[in-house]
Amino acid sequence: MLAWLLAQQIAVLFIIVACGFLLVKFHFLKAQDSQVLSVACIYIVNPCTILNAFQIEYSNDVRNGFLLALVAAIVIHLMFFVICWVLYHIFEIDAVEKASIVYSNAGNLIIPLVIAVLGEDKVIYASAFIAVQNILLWTHGQSLMQGKLGVNWKNILCNANLIAIWLGVIFFFANIKLPFLLGSATKSLASMIGPISMLILGMLLAGVSWQFVFANKRVYFIAAVRMLLCPILTIAFLRFSGITTLVPDGANVLLVTLLAAGAPAASMVTQLTQIYGLNAQYASAINVVTTLCCIVTMPLMVLLYQL
Repeated sequence: MLAWLLAQQIAVLFIIVACGFLLVKFHFLKAQDSQVLSVACIYIVNPCTILNAFQIEYSNDVRNGFLLALVAAIVIHLMFFVICWVLYHIFEIDAVEKASIVYSNAGNLIIPLVIAVLGEDKVIYASAFIAVQNILLWTHGQSLMQGKLGVNWKNILCNANLIAIWLGVIFFFANIKLPFLLGSATKSLASMIGPISMLILGMLLAGVSWQFVFANKRVYFIAAVRMLLCPILTIAFLRFSGITTLVPDGANVLLVTLLAAGAPAASMVTQLTQIYGLNAQYASAINVVTTLCCIVTMPLMVLLYQL
């Protein structure tokens, strides 16, 4: 039943994607105009969504669930690093492919799905995955794209989403609630996360070279690793490690983690390839194919997890 509800909600989001696609195709907007919405989403809507997620009553169960999701996210990312290490020695995957396998679109896609399917109270567990991923993205991910070791502490410490997580954690553990007006504004902005993220995606898809996307066989291989191998191994870890039994309702807490781990390749990978002069078109192709695949693979993985 939950897998079917997830499939329906993904379909709803893709209707909004189609709206963004048509806005560009009928020349009301340009694909590049999505950058304006992206800035609003990254610096306002996403942080408000995360901050709003922590505006719930403190309880030992929620605290333990958040810590469990945090530990699971760390282990899962380490597992993805091992997958990349193996694939590098067998298939010589490059930096773009490694980043596309390790980093998922957990923020833009998963948060609206979690809200719609599981409820706002479960977003706090998605925030645990996002926190781990953002720290790794601006350390390992950036070094991978640069081709050299290094840590961008400014991007880590000043990242709007991470600041929202740190503040949210402090507010949650101290049981601090935002003032009514500020809290209402934050909640209203948070409700925009689904529509604005999907409009951006639709506008970006309208500017993609579909011939390049579907002609590159290597894209399908990376998509299979990202959308099938990674979530299947995640399910194996969650099911057979006994980690779901460590806290009450652990299975549902880690279902959120599974959704994040099985999401399409992160759109941030494409942005980093543009910054560091790598193959941005190839990164976009991987993002597009994995996004299309998620319509089928994500409900399927939830079904497997619940068997």
